[in-house]
Amino acid sequence: MAWFQIPTAEPLRVPTDKLWVVCPRCNAYVKREYWQAAYKVCPSCDYHARLSCRERLSLLADDHSFKETNADVGANDPLKFSDAKGSYSDKARAAAAKAGIKEAVLTGTCSIDGVDVVIGIMDFAFMGGSLGSGTGERILLAAELAVEQGRPLIIVSASGGARMHEGIISLMQMAKTCAAIAKLKEAGLPYFSVLSDPTTGGVSASYAMVGDLNIAEPRALIGFAGRRVIEQTIKQKLPDDFQTAEYTLEHGFIDHIVPRGELKGFLARILRYAGF
Repeated sequence: MAWFQIPTAEPLRVPTDKLWVVCPRCNAYVKREYWQAAYKVCPSCDYHARLSCRERLSLLADDHSFKETNADVGANDPLKFSDAKGSYSDKARAAAAKAGIKEAVLTGTCSIDGVDVVIGIMDFAFMGGSLGSGTGERILLAAELAVEQGRPLIIVSASGGARMHEGIISLMQMAKTCAAIAKLKEAGLPYFSVLSDPTTGGVSASYAMVGDLNIAEPRALIGFAGRRVIEQTIKQKLPDDFQTAEYTLEHGFIDHIVPRGELKGFLARILRYAGF
């Protein structure tokens, strides 16, 4: 048989999306291994993509220091809510399978550069990081644990607002979480709030904005009502940078903007400055 008749093996092909990530903002191609090593920050335009709670944890916590608390506290369905797309209970179970946690916030203890803290990290993949009764309960228990152990509390927010499947009970979590943080402050312990993209609705109107320091990532969306709702209400065109971290810093609503790669070091410094 002539050489050109010998069948050849199928050439090895690696799908493009396995090798590259396309930045959603500037459309730059970034090697996937670099994208992951940089915790999803674009080297071309500094776009900060959303992180899961576990990815955020690996960014902030010292290796092998995290111990999860209240993992069994999950979503409740007091209204037995359902709509055309199915029941709330089914949606919550699907969200838990997708995000790998039973609620929109992961809580526990860890150390940050050797400083022991209680930490809560919200995950937008769980029903848009919405604030439900289980979310509020986990944050309450985290604050109480911080008081019990004499540790600072850090919460990283990522949320579209209150979980309306639970009606007024979800809105009650705004007062509940703020009351928990008030107890922390009565005990003389600091609470540092980190606002990631997005931090909106009932979360921005409650525990996300009452930190001793409110820290945001660059260009994070921070606000209460949506841009279109506000424009339609006031009949005015809003600035292009409205509700960005930079806008809220300029208008005094937050204290610092810290790039993701510098966040752990920044938190370690302020924790030590606070005496821990």
